[in-house]
Amino acid sequence: MSTYIYAITSAEHPQNLQGLSGVGEPAGTLRTVGTKSLSAVVSDAPEDLRAKRRDLAAHQAVLEQLMADGATLPMRFGLVGPDDGSVESVLEENKDAYAERLAELNGCVEYNLKAAREEDDLLREIVAGSAEIQRLREVSREHPEAQEEKVRLGELVSNEVQARHEAEARDLVERLSGGAQRHSVAEPTQSHFLNVSFLVRREDSAAFAQSVHEEAERRGDVYSLNLHGPLPPYSFV
Repeated sequence: MSTYIYAITSAEHPQNLQGLSGVGEPAGTLRTVGTKSLSAVVSDAPEDLRAKRRDLAAHQAVLEQLMADGATLPMRFGLVGPDDGSVESVLEENKDAYAERLAELNGCVEYNLKAAREEDDLLREIVAGSAEIQRLREVSREHPEAQEEKVRLGELVSNEVQARHEAEARDLVERLSGGAQRHSVAEPTQSHFLNVSFLVRREDSAAFAQSVHEEAERRGDVYSLNLHGPLPPYSFV
């Protein structure tokens, strides 16, 4: 039977899994497989695994328990290996890389930040700062048939929106990264100009969250800074 993988830890890591169960219906029994230096928490993988609420919650509960007891490499939901022997082989082949990453993540959690800005506020700023955009807007209003000017106006505004979003994203990351060990920038979403994860030492969590709150206050109501965490450090595995 295939093996479902929850996380990787050091071989010495406490495995306090009493009262927890794995994914599937009926729930899988948790166990560990490993080498002299590393362990993986696994269970039998159900044939019809789906991202159901119960299974997602079971996966998360295992990660939270392991992380509470020390450095853990959390696997994303749905990771399956051919069998226990294959998992052991991967642990042995990659033992140095896994050990290095475990040392890096020791005592750390992840915070994800998504930042957005009201579109109308940004557009007002762009128009106010560009005489050419103002001219093209006036031409387009007075001459609705002026397609070339409309296209040029759209290009200028679009380019300026992207440039300002990129600049604001860099500035926000720079202001907050001092409170984190590392950061990882992901692709922006349709409604957010910044989607970034920070690796933060657990004892610094409150200070980091406060710094995000202060940054949101500084930027005002036209900005939305949504912070999620603490989370398993998926983005740094």
